[in-house]
Amino acid sequence: MSIREIARELYRVQKEIDRIEKTLEKGGISEDEKERLSIELKKMKAEKDRLKNVLEGMKRHPDVRRPR
Repeated sequence: MSIREIARELYRVQKEIDRIEKTLEKGGISEDEKERLSIELKKMKAEKDRLKNVLEGMKRHPDVRRPR
């Protein structure tokens, strides 16, 4: 995966995190839905951290990347 693709995926994940957080803040949802969204939020934050680490690793070691 290229740096650009990883950055796009990171952006998409961040937008999803923002959407879930807004939904949870808004309220008016059932406890089951809150639980489901909380689990999804936790997964999205873990994915965001993973992508950030991959992106940082690629930026730190440009000599390791394969030429096209």
